[in-house]
Amino acid sequence: MKLQQLLKCLHPIIPFKGEDPEITSIENDNRKVQNGSLFICIKGYTVDGHDFASSAVKNGAAAVLAERPLDIDVPVVVVKDTNRAMAVLADAFFGQPTQQLRLIGITGTNGKTTTSHLLEKILADRGQKTGLIGTMYTKIGEKTIETKNTTPESLTLQKTFHQMVEEGVETAVMEVSSHALDLGRVHGCDYDVAVFTNLTQDHLDYHKTMEEYKRAKSLLFSQLGNSYEVGRPKFAILNADDAASAMFKRSTAAHVYTYGIEEKADLQAVNIQMTSSGTSFDLVIGQEQYRVELQLIGKFSIYNVLAALSAAVVSDVPIHEAITSIEAVKGVAGRFELVNAGQNFTVIVDYAHTPDSLENVLKTIQHFANKKVFVVVGCGGDRDRTKRPLMAQIACRYASNPIFTSDNPRSEEPMAILKEMEAGVQGEDYIVIEDRKEAIHTAIKQAEAGDVVLIAGKGHETYQQIGNVIHDFDDRLVAREAIEER
Repeated sequence: MKLQQLLKCLHPIIPFKGEDPEITSIENDNRKVQNGSLFICIKGYTVDGHDFASSAVKNGAAAVLAERPLDIDVPVVVVKDTNRAMAVLADAFFGQPTQQLRLIGITGTNGKTTTSHLLEKILADRGQKTGLIGTMYTKIGEKTIETKNTTPESLTLQKTFHQMVEEGVETAVMEVSSHALDLGRVHGCDYDVAVFTNLTQDHLDYHKTMEEYKRAKSLLFSQLGNSYEVGRPKFAILNADDAASAMFKRSTAAHVYTYGIEEKADLQAVNIQMTSSGTSFDLVIGQEQYRVELQLIGKFSIYNVLAALSAAVVSDVPIHEAITSIEAVKGVAGRFELVNAGQNFTVIVDYAHTPDSLENVLKTIQHFANKKVFVVVGCGGDRDRTKRPLMAQIACRYASNPIFTSDNPRSEEPMAILKEMEAGVQGEDYIVIEDRKEAIHTAIKQAEAGDVVLIAGKGHETYQQIGNVIHDFDDRLVAREAIEER
């Protein structure tokens, strides 16, 4: 595509001096630039892409998009905001891929990963070729690709959607983070269905207030559009039991479909029964009722299932087929995942890293725990500091043996994080073990028959970041090693 042709999607049309080169790719990393690339200069938190424009030209860049004039030997297109322009250009360059498939976005504090996996399984079981983008990985059909962010930046997203279209994907399911919404990473994504799980405290290091956090989440629903296209209706799937849904309903012109347990909803769970091996309930849809027998545990699992079933219903999946798919699911990696190496006590690894998610998991454990409950938990560095004492309070409230340890301390001193956790539980019984491996081994060494050990915070992660160093670390493997050493 010629540069002048590509720039027609930017308004008003941006003039530039020089030749009209053929653009063969778009890149915002100078190291990935090849002959014919359009290099986009992005101002990041730590580096400024404008400083690498000359390097990009040396690597073969045919043109550069920037926020200021640059003294280089290729055409320089100057725009006010390269991030916003990148989303528009990426959508155009890759042929507006999300208009060629069904796109379902899932946002909320907790439950995005589980809900997306449940929904993806329902659709795949129907014979659809699916795509999945989220915290754990990107998946195209059966092929998985490692990802860095829950929601990639706009250029990576559109490139991924283009690949999905090329490989015959019919429906893509993706987690949509509040950061991505606020930073415009999903600009250009044409969502058909937007799903809301829940809203509880998280990411206040970035959003500062819960109102701002909620506003960011609301963008997914407002960006569903304002028109009613025949043959391609848009849906907002809302949690009737979460107060934030009222704002999201006001934010969207799309059709609204609700799910819940406590409040009346279009899709509702009643007659709930929970055991240590699973959960069952009656699903009420209008005048119809269906029995659902899950291998998943806990009330939070019911909400995730309801969200996935709701998205399936508005995607024209027969409800009995969706239920059959859900009932076959044993779990999602790092989400209430059992580690069993023949021990006579229970070990659970869970991604719970917010006050609400930790409380939900510990409350669920109380349904079947007859003896001591150990919880190994920490808080991430360079993240919301206000939740640290809250996490400690919840650990002490619901567990008999809390152990505070490091999570991913990043650039912060681990003991400084632990001191902020301790500030919330003065006078309570707990122990502090800075080294996470030692903390896990300690809990498992002390556990007796019938006890429960919860290792919270990292779930599926296979690393621990201390300073600028990424260490191999998997809670599940460390727990198994500790069990086998007994």
